Amino acid sequence: MNHVTSLNCKRCERAFEPGTLINLCHCGGPIEVRYDLEHLVGWRPREGRGVWRYRPVLPIDDPSEIVSLGEGGTPLESMPTLAATLGLERLWLKEEGGNPTGSFKARGMTLAVTMARKLGAKKLAVPSAGNAAGALAAYARRAGLEAHIFMPKDVPEANRLEVIATGAHVTLVDGLITDCGKMVAERKEAEGWFDVSTLKEPYRVEGKKTMGYELFEDLGGRLPDVILYPTGGGTGLIGMWKAFDEMQRMGWIGPERPRMVSVQAEGCAPIVKAFAAGADEAPYWEDAHTCAAGLRVPKAVGDFWMLEVLRASEGRAVAVSDADLVAAVLEVGCTEGFFLSPEGAACLPALRELIADGTVRSTDEVVVFNTGSGFKYLDVLAPAIEAFAERNA
Repeated sequence: MNHVTSLNCKRCERAFEPGTLINLCHCGGPIEVRYDLEHLVGWRPREGRGVWRYRPVLPIDDPSEIVSLGEGGTPLESMPTLAATLGLERLWLKEEGGNPTGSFKARGMTLAVTMARKLGAKKLAVPSAGNAAGALAAYARRAGLEAHIFMPKDVPEANRLEVIATGAHVTLVDGLITDCGKMVAERKEAEGWFDVSTLKEPYRVEGKKTMGYELFEDLGGRLPDVILYPTGGGTGLIGMWKAFDEMQRMGWIGPERPRMVSVQAEGCAPIVKAFAAGADEAPYWEDAHTCAAGLRVPKAVGDFWMLEVLRASEGRAVAVSDADLVAAVLEVGCTEGFFLSPEGAACLPALRELIADGTVRSTDEVVVFNTGSGFKYLDVLAPAIEAFAERNA
């Protein structure tokens, strides 16, 4: 059984009854799922794999209600060649590109779609820079629900094609993900859509938090010193931090935490700017642009929550150029054999900066997250890859 006690607004703490189909609080804050973890002290997962291995800390009772495509259980692989080049003793890659639909978004959507169907939603809608669209389309189809997806018209071609291939209703928008979000908000009541946008419902973050649980198990019962995470909407960063808190309350770990690093693109770095300024929220980022579509989020609902996590963990926020993150795709591929997304590859130049300024030490155990498969960005990466091939012919 699940151990949900309440749904609480992260901003004002207003409580809502479990089992409520809800988006944001009346104050506009995101809703957090909370559990009675005292009854789970000593519990450890013993069977299954992936996201649903952690069902006692997920908000579902009946396994027959789960909408799943086999998400989670992604590998944590060492990167010894890069570690040696960077002067690190231990460097790991959490490879989320192996998820169904090719990105970490599958973790969130298995929970969001499961709970939406359970609570009576029939039509789901989402604005997406790319990978969330593919995940919603696939999981909604699996659940027998309608999916209505709004995407910037310049999304990677793979994202556009996969939502069509899985039968979603697609609208391409001349604008950014924020413009797509406005369209969903304006039409959802009349259309009968339930909005499953990042942090505008409580459950996507519950799926993303399983990355934190997995990481602990992947490392044999410990957490790393540093986690670098490519950050757009920030659900993964927030979710892992939530997992670490739950793990402490169940007695898995003590108060120790990894230093969390938010990695963004220089053309869209609202969290980096707010962190540097000591601000509690991030202003809207004007003229957002980057080839890493998942990082092109000019205003995140959970910006204040991300900033809390970064400061509580004594972490950092780093912005990197598009040129550097694309070069990192090739560097990681040619040294370690992983074909990363531009978002995941952005962690490498960010890590170099942190090593150079002494934030990351040679003895630190470092985990970088690749949030999606490079195969989903072939049209974006093709010019750089072909130029590389010509230079090395």
